[in-house]
Amino acid sequence: MKFIKSILGWLDDRSGFSDVVMPILRHVVPDNARWWYVFGSATLCAFAVQVISGIALATTYVPGGEAAYESLLYITNEAPLGNLLRGMHYYGATAMVVLAIIHMTQVFLHAAYKYPRELNWMSGVVLLFVVLGMSFTGQLLRWDANGVWSVTVAAEMAGRAPLVGPAIAHAILGGETVGGSTLTRFFAIHVFVLPGLIFAGIGLHLWLVLRHGISEMPKVDEPVDPANYKEEYEARLEKTGVPFWPIAAWRDTVFSVAVMALIVGSAFFFGPPALGTSPDPSEINANPMPDWYFWWYFAILSMLPPQLETFVILGLPVVGLLGLIVVPVLSNKGDRAPSRRPWAVGTVVFGFTALLVLTIYGYKKPWSPDFGVKPLPASAVASSDAAVVHGAELVHQKGCMYCHEIDGYGGHRGPGLSDIGQRLTQAELIIRINNGGYNMPSFAASLTATELADMVTFLETRTGAVVGKESIPSGGRVSK
Repeated sequence: MKFIKSILGWLDDRSGFSDVVMPILRHVVPDNARWWYVFGSATLCAFAVQVISGIALATTYVPGGEAAYESLLYITNEAPLGNLLRGMHYYGATAMVVLAIIHMTQVFLHAAYKYPRELNWMSGVVLLFVVLGMSFTGQLLRWDANGVWSVTVAAEMAGRAPLVGPAIAHAILGGETVGGSTLTRFFAIHVFVLPGLIFAGIGLHLWLVLRHGISEMPKVDEPVDPANYKEEYEARLEKTGVPFWPIAAWRDTVFSVAVMALIVGSAFFFGPPALGTSPDPSEINANPMPDWYFWWYFAILSMLPPQLETFVILGLPVVGLLGLIVVPVLSNKGDRAPSRRPWAVGTVVFGFTALLVLTIYGYKKPWSPDFGVKPLPASAVASSDAAVVHGAELVHQKGCMYCHEIDGYGGHRGPGLSDIGQRLTQAELIIRINNGGYNMPSFAASLTATELADMVTFLETRTGAVVGKESIPSGGRVSK
């Protein structure tokens, strides 16, 4: 033990480690900076898990062509600890996003972005968007059908930008279509570029924290006045402040260890996300879906009228980034206590409620075709007429039920057809099926006259009445 201490002492004397690090660890913080303040350090801990697990995965992962998918299969099913490491990387990303949002929410509620910490907030906003970018680029690296199609959709969105759109889409894909060059490009961005930006952002963020100190818990009788805030803050620290290490740091340590345990436990018990099928450009029955923290965004896009899609796709991220950055510019002084800032509390409540509702809506993804829908059972068809039965079969075979719900069966992308027999006449049904409509293909070339007649005959029986198991009249066959 004495020998080890002598070696450590020699290293410290030559390197000056304690002269640099210990003053940082022992910087004075407000004594009321307690459990509310642990989320920033926990986010840093989650990022450390990402770096360590990412390096381990990169030693086996092959970022090129079909070998990428095969290497992921090997990591998941055969490599020692591979399944655990993939799970840690996935749940670590989730933890990093969630903790970063909670940390920024706490800073917003406590108005810790006010003078002199405006730049702390701005750097945190940029870090949040870089973290989200890192999460998105990681999805493609799974190189399954879902990841590939998600990037294809993202490139199509970026391609809508005026003037520079095609160039951006080409830069995202590394060519005209998703391929090996796309994977290599995203690998470089995910492994080198974005982590480098995060390291730089964390360094700046920590330096600003050390320079301006940690903000105290907000009090009603202590509004921020830039003219004398620094002097008052230093006076309060001198009177009631405590060193970060070891007095205040234990809470950060306990919470960070709990976060790490949760990440490892989730990876061990639940495992990583299941890999989808290998990417196949000829497979059109794909339903690209991002990781859960982007579901709310897809939900918003699904509810937009077509004429607004481009503006929201391109504008929402920019407006969100700029809107968050200008918060301290618009309000860098005055009250910090949430009780004196009800608009801030209302903003947080509304924001989280909307995020939750949209995320649930995104999870249900009613805008997506349901390619796994089963044929209508006989109880739903409710007829023994050959034309009606054949028409019900065609509604499933031709993919109508992917998007249209009939008596509780089918997707929700398009209007329900349970009462279509009351809403449209026979002639209108024929025109709509033959010509198609918005987001609905034309079936004129894929249906024979007999098939069209049988399909219309079946649809005419959909009148919105309660369907039982007994047969009902067919409603007559369409003349040919």
